[in-house]
Amino acid sequence: MVPKLNFRKYVCLLPGIIFLIISGCEPEKPSTLPELSTLTLTGVTSSSAISGGNISFDGGSSVLKRGVCWSTIYDPTISDNVTTDGAGTGSFSSSITGLSGGTDYYIRAFATNSKGTAYGNEIIFKTQLTDIDGNIYGTIIIGSQVWMSQNLRTTRFSDNTPIPEIADNKLWCSLASPAFCWYSNDRNSDDMRFGALYNWFSVNTGRLCPSGWHVPDDSEWNVLTAYLGGEYYAGGLLKEVGMSHWESPNAGASNYFSFSALPAGYRSGLTSGLFHAKGYMSWWWTNTEYNSNWARTRAIEFDVTDIAGGNGVKRNGYSVRCIRD
Repeated sequence: MVPKLNFRKYVCLLPGIIFLIISGCEPEKPSTLPELSTLTLTGVTSSSAISGGNISFDGGSSVLKRGVCWSTIYDPTISDNVTTDGAGTGSFSSSITGLSGGTDYYIRAFATNSKGTAYGNEIIFKTQLTDIDGNIYGTIIIGSQVWMSQNLRTTRFSDNTPIPEIADNKLWCSLASPAFCWYSNDRNSDDMRFGALYNWFSVNTGRLCPSGWHVPDDSEWNVLTAYLGGEYYAGGLLKEVGMSHWESPNAGASNYFSFSALPAGYRSGLTSGLFHAKGYMSWWWTNTEYNSNWARTRAIEFDVTDIAGGNGVKRNGYSVRCIRD
């Protein structure tokens, strides 16, 4: 490509003579991509964050568009999710919305001039995972799956509809509609640790977990179990270590993946409506129906290392762990 020449011209006037003197020529500097950095994130919630960028040099050509791009995969580009935050150099702020709770995101600022688009440094961050009540949950990665690291404790569905809290034993056993309770109908500081107990009709609404999450089906529990080396070992790998909450011997407990399974017990839905086995075992619902009266479950006990698959009466009250979509 032949550079565009920029001539400097001097004119000298003498009587009857005009001299045009060319003192030299300089090539016009070609434009380059802008230079910029990504601003540190602030205000991270379950669905939003604030970032932005600082464009220190426009590359010799005006910045026509700037903003932030993000993705759940590294090196996001303007083909992914973007904000548009004006034009020109200097610092700018970006409001990032529409995120999923408990999710890792990659983010970069970008700036576009006539030469193309340049990107700032990449920042990795995780959104908070909260339910509709505002309870915050940790998340863990086990193989290809992302799980909550605590049992669910919401009192409302994800559409903000209250879940009926049922204390009366006879009423609990008669229901064929959503309900929840706290162990022994006593909500105290332990509800933050052990979570609530739900009947399967609550699970079957599809609205129990936060947006972007769901109650795992039977096959997803099978994937987890297989990754942990099979049913015989899985329970020990998932249980919280020690006897602060589990009764002795808490066989094989290592909590290797920080799943922190706790013995939350359960509530019978047959005829008594009574509570059982806190400290000794925990049951979790799947969203897989077995027949009109039963649904698939998983259970871990204090004196064995395995995780047991089985069926539970839909009126029973069990714990729930959510898994990311």
